[in-house]
Amino acid sequence: MRYVSDLPHETKEEENVTIPVADGTRLAARIWRPTSSDQDPVPAVLEYIPYRQRDLTAERDSIHHPYIAGHGYACVRVDLRGTGDSEGVLKDEYLEQEQTDAEDILAWLADQPWCDGTTGMMGISWGAFAALQVAARQPESLRAIVIASFTDDRYADDMHYMGGALLSDNLAEAGTMFAYGTCPPDPAMVGDRWRDMWHERMEGTRPWVIEWLRHQRRDDYWRHASVCENYQAVRCPVLASSGWADGYSNAVMRLLGNLDVPRKGLIGPWSHKFPHLGQPGPAIGYLQEVVRWWDHWLKGVDNGVMEGPMLRTWMQDSVPPSTSYEERPGRWVGEPSWPSPYITPVVRCLTRHGLSEPDSETSASQGSPQGERAGADVGLSVQSPLSVGQFGGKWASYNAPPDLPYDQREEDGGSLVFETEPLTERTEILGAPTVELDLSASEPVAMVAARLSDVAPDGKATRVSYGLLNLTRSEAHGDPRPLEPGRRYRAAIALNGVAQAFPPGHRIRLSLSTSYWPLAWPPPKPVLLTVYETSSTLTLPVRPVSEPDAVPEQPFGEPEGTRPRSPVQLVAPEERWQVKRDLVDYAAELEIVKDRGVMRLEDIGLDVGRRAYERYTSMAEDFTSAAGESAWTMSFRRDDWDVRVETRTVLSCDEDNFRVDATLDGYEGERRVFSRTWNETVPRDLL
Repeated sequence: MRYVSDLPHETKEEENVTIPVADGTRLAARIWRPTSSDQDPVPAVLEYIPYRQRDLTAERDSIHHPYIAGHGYACVRVDLRGTGDSEGVLKDEYLEQEQTDAEDILAWLADQPWCDGTTGMMGISWGAFAALQVAARQPESLRAIVIASFTDDRYADDMHYMGGALLSDNLAEAGTMFAYGTCPPDPAMVGDRWRDMWHERMEGTRPWVIEWLRHQRRDDYWRHASVCENYQAVRCPVLASSGWADGYSNAVMRLLGNLDVPRKGLIGPWSHKFPHLGQPGPAIGYLQEVVRWWDHWLKGVDNGVMEGPMLRTWMQDSVPPSTSYEERPGRWVGEPSWPSPYITPVVRCLTRHGLSEPDSETSASQGSPQGERAGADVGLSVQSPLSVGQFGGKWASYNAPPDLPYDQREEDGGSLVFETEPLTERTEILGAPTVELDLSASEPVAMVAARLSDVAPDGKATRVSYGLLNLTRSEAHGDPRPLEPGRRYRAAIALNGVAQAFPPGHRIRLSLSTSYWPLAWPPPKPVLLTVYETSSTLTLPVRPVSEPDAVPEQPFGEPEGTRPRSPVQLVAPEERWQVKRDLVDYAAELEIVKDRGVMRLEDIGLDVGRRAYERYTSMAEDFTSAAGESAWTMSFRRDDWDVRVETRTVLSCDEDNFRVDATLDGYEGERRVFSRTWNETVPRDLL
């Protein structure tokens, strides 16, 4: 990254700003703005997240907020209620209170003498969720948003219930927020109140995973703040981005296809990162794009920002399987609109371990009533072992520790596999592949994991995309129904969107399994799934290779930002991702360590430690032995102020219930000053 110091505007930074909201709660903020804004007001841009602007995001914030401020904006970083140095308690994600607080903040910003009355919102992940959700509420001053790595569908396209199947990230993210939401404020900011504020947070917090498990169906809990429920509510321009390695690879295309406002989409090869910090690379000059967006929509500059394709995306070339990449080879392509007029759905029928073009007889059978198809073709059966999924990687990659899916050959040993003949010419896809299955299951609760892979001539298989479906929710996620064992059903599985090239000589493989642990929670019992050939299909969104890319070869500048605040590493970090199998008692385990060590923030004299630990276990083929653990330690030390929070959440199950066992401990030095335990049972709801 190129660090820039010569910016159009001289800026100043204001920390320890407090912003009052309607009920009197005061939220902690940091503001960067041009010094000239005292006389010449500027638009304000808000980033609104729960990750502690004074310490935990200070390094990242210092790269882009001073940069944007230096181009003539007041950049404002606010900690949500109950986080960082803000008052109150954070009780869950995306609550009504969170959004009304955001509206109050925007109104406060618009009323400041250094603001010209117009505002924007930006962010990644939670910050992007917040911006999109608040945009749907249409606050008066909000003129545009810039969002990265987000979703418009909280139930089925977040880390909760992908295709109605419970993701292990439901536990992992709840564990993260269990720790972040119970950290103390900084006495240097709030004074002697810090201890009372800290204990209020710990007293008022419970593990969010309990509430999330109580909503296993798509109900009003998830509909709230899911913009997909009413796209027309968003009335301001949207610049949306994500990465193909991220868990949030789908929402950009949905927004482009459903919003009725000026909009642009950008999807790179990245994991869960801002595009100017993108990993795997190439990272891009994203902040330059953001400034152009703000200049046009907040300042009215006629800079051509809406020219060119609606969607720019990285068409990924074939690579060998790896759990981490520094760079993904490929090229930028552009589409004039979305859905693109150039993408052609190409249907392949599932034959005995093959993927073939449909013939007229097959096409006719696909349109026949279910009863007429029965017995007309052959069924292939699979009952996957729990080991299928151990090389599936993380639902949302952070590229550290290495967390992408590995070689799929071992996974495919417990799956039904269908693949093309070696390709005679390069094939490119852009969009979401779909699988439609004619199937039956041996149990009333069953799931299907569908994986699309690029298979090289040497047999190595690189996963390109995947999708999950809880078959009890194949008709409606809000009204699941138990399956009738042996009865034939049709089920459609949408895989994650992707842009991928398959070279000549390679094969395209579809793999189907009945479990995908630990990425997704297994059903209560092993399931024998039968898939009926020729009446089951894979549809690929093929982009003609001859289609012009519609973008320059290098459409973006070099990544740039302002020089970050660089902490001093006092204790070395540790990263680990280990799969273990014991062939004596058949225990299996995935262990993940993401330890940031201890870093000293010299400008505020604070030492900060963060350690996350995840562990997912199972025993032989006992599907009720599946269990997950998320444990965190967060520590803060300055002079004689020495505090830490330790959290641990364990999720286990039997055939009928989930069980949550959790602990929260707060320490001053080595003295434990707070402790609470939760032991709760939540019934499984056809899951």
